[in-house]
Amino acid sequence: MGRRRGIMSEEFKMELAKELGFYDTVKAEGWGAITTRDAGNLVKRAVQIAEEALANKNNTSAR
Repeated sequence: MGRRRGIMSEEFKMELAKELGFYDTVKAEGWGAITTRDAGNLVKRAVQIAEEALANKNNTSAR
């Protein structure tokens, strides 16, 4: 079975890595070098951004 294609773009993940403080590790050693905690924080932050975008979309369309 092959690897699943990621839902998040590489650019978006890099922006989150910068925001969360482990961009240098990713740049130097790749995604496999980040900690499980960092990976979890990246996913948590991505979900938070998606929820905020959805809430903003719903608030604008409700008007």
